[in-house]
Amino acid sequence: MRRTVMLVAVALVPLVAGAALAGTGGKRAKSVRALQGVNFVSACGFSHRAPDDPIVYPGQPGASHDHSFVGNRSTRASSTYRSLRAAGTTCRRADDTAAYWVPTLLRYGRALEPLGATVYYRRRTLEPVQAFPPNFRMIAGDAKATSAQGRRITFWNCGVAAGIPPSAEPPSCPAGRATTLRLHVTFPSCWDGRRLDSPDHKSHVAYPMRGRCPRTHPVALPALTVITRYRDAGGAGLALSSAGVYSAHADFFNAWRQDELERLVTSCLNALRHCGRDG
Repeated sequence: MRRTVMLVAVALVPLVAGAALAGTGGKRAKSVRALQGVNFVSACGFSHRAPDDPIVYPGQPGASHDHSFVGNRSTRASSTYRSLRAAGTTCRRADDTAAYWVPTLLRYGRALEPLGATVYYRRRTLEPVQAFPPNFRMIAGDAKATSAQGRRITFWNCGVAAGIPPSAEPPSCPAGRATTLRLHVTFPSCWDGRRLDSPDHKSHVAYPMRGRCPRTHPVALPALTVITRYRDAGGAGLALSSAGVYSAHADFFNAWRQDELERLVTSCLNALRHCGRDG
């Protein structure tokens, strides 16, 4: 019993220490507006498709609706933190071996491979943030939604250059390389500070309100947004493999090289800097 208690205590030390350092050493934003543009970015190519989900259906290949994976090249139903850390990545940042996935987009039942995804790590809280701990997992969005979920969680657009406002349904995109169809999914960025996952893969995290985390989820994390791009003009005939166009969601399994993730959080997000893809 004594050995178990000691192991738990040791495991908690990095979290407590990290939170303390962020609170004393990181810059504090004076307003939510000051956080605009504070980010770093991981640009990741498409890896593969499979009816797997190592978060919802671990160890059960073929049990899920079809997903499109970016980032870690090895993601499958049996993936673990150790297996992901040992694999390669489609991301330009070689240290980003995290796994990201979204339901596969279909046009009249035929799968469309995404071009890739741009993954933004932003700061949305006035207090400094802490890096995701190793093996952290979460899901954003509702795979069973039959109506709009709200733009804070997910929306479609055609890119900034298109001049078309965000929409709950895939819009028709004008011709042009910079105006391809895009699916945005934003994750919660407040954590309960204890669990690396939860039974519904959501209740251990929460969205901030006016730059503050709720008391139930007091630890601020990076605000993760996955923007999946498709070589498609949008419009009619599209559906997600999870059902319809409103069921957008995304999964995140943290398998970054932890020291590099912590460096980026400290030097970009907590320093209130825009690092983009080169930070």
